[in-house]
Amino acid sequence: MKLYYCPGACSLAGHIALHEAGMPFESESVDLKTKQTATGTDFNSVTVKGYVPALQLDDGQLVTENIAVLDYLASLYPQFAFDGPLARTRLLEQLAYISTEIHKSFKPFWHDSHEDQKATASAYITRRLQYLADTIKGDFLRGDQPGVTDFYLFVTLLWAKRFGVSVPAPLDAVYERLTARPAVQATLKAEGLA
Repeated sequence: MKLYYCPGACSLAGHIALHEAGMPFESESVDLKTKQTATGTDFNSVTVKGYVPALQLDDGQLVTENIAVLDYLASLYPQFAFDGPLARTRLLEQLAYISTEIHKSFKPFWHDSHEDQKATASAYITRRLQYLADTIKGDFLRGDQPGVTDFYLFVTLLWAKRFGVSVPAPLDAVYERLTARPAVQATLKAEGLA
């Protein structure tokens, strides 16, 4: 398996999951501006979408889109999934929430936006994070062990800290617990973020 990622992008979530799983995998960084990989490959020849993550499976198939990559990793490594009769539905529900309500809302911070747009986005993100803080099930979003939803949340919390977005205390505690994990430290180091 090979993960194509851009340092600090949402692909960081899958990168953390792969390190947490402790199974062998390859990874290669992508410059999203030039569309060149670290080895000089044209990333558009890997995926015409031109963005990360892209997970190349051992049989050559490619999985793209962060929710799909994280869902695939949760199916491969059940310790990252939810339990119960609606396990996959709950996993997708939470991944979609993080993607559409939180991740997407950071857009004004990545572009030349007015300060009032950033302030509006910041308040919106904090409200959406509060929902997760109110529904936390233990040390992590789904219980006592982290899963792919926590790894995706971690990415957005990293961005929140970067841009000064207020994070509810329970999620700040999740961020600290995740940051302390060896696999998260290894991933941050691998991406040049530590």
